[in-house]
Amino acid sequence: MDRMIRKPLQGVKNIVSFNWHFYVLVFFLWIIAFIFKSYFSDLIQLWINLGVYASIIVVAFSLLVSYYVYDHSNLYEFNFLNDIPKTANQKILNISAGFDETSPIIQSKFPDASLSICDFYDPLKHTEVSIKRARKLNPPSSETIKVNTNYLPFSENYFDQSFVIFSAHEIRSSKERVQFFSELKRVTKNEGEIYVLEHLRDIKNLIAYNLGFLHFYSRKTWLDTFYKANLRLDTETKLTPFISIFKLSGNGGAH
Repeated sequence: MDRMIRKPLQGVKNIVSFNWHFYVLVFFLWIIAFIFKSYFSDLIQLWINLGVYASIIVVAFSLLVSYYVYDHSNLYEFNFLNDIPKTANQKILNISAGFDETSPIIQSKFPDASLSICDFYDPLKHTEVSIKRARKLNPPSSETIKVNTNYLPFSENYFDQSFVIFSAHEIRSSKERVQFFSELKRVTKNEGEIYVLEHLRDIKNLIAYNLGFLHFYSRKTWLDTFYKANLRLDTETKLTPFISIFKLSGNGGAH
């Protein structure tokens, strides 16, 4: 598997292309505001101007943060993988929700490992329009295995490491999330690790993505999910100020 070469501004371009309806709507509202504001009093015009300028700042800041996270930082170097030992007959699982940029990176870090690439996207459950666009622009590779969140077609204790990168938040049902992580626990060795990378519903991501941060889950929600799936949180680190890495193991559900 060849490593994917990221193009300049690819992260920002992906965000805009996957969510273009939002930007079109905002631009349309700006145009409407400027066309019709003259029909209102000076005070209301002032508030309209302030609202438009504030929204421009919010959108621009969100894109700047996205540029920092996905294009400027060393996110896609995935240096945390360097700390994972390479072992004989190593088996690794990587699961996405319809858009996979990370499998080539993982394979390049572990060239001798057997990498299983899975996709749990279900259009009936995971209805985000951005995922549909991402899949259309970047179809899954021929190596990708279609799976369900409540069953992974592998035997118990099969994988040394399992990765769920920017995808688990697409599982909007709390019950389904617990089932999914229970399956991850089942197919990952007790002495192995499960790595979960996510934005959190916290103040940093609120400032960065405004109401978009509601699509993420809070740290408490993730810890509760891991606990109910009988997984142990071994470490929690920051890849950037906006991204958390949870390292889990199957040795009991403790925070």
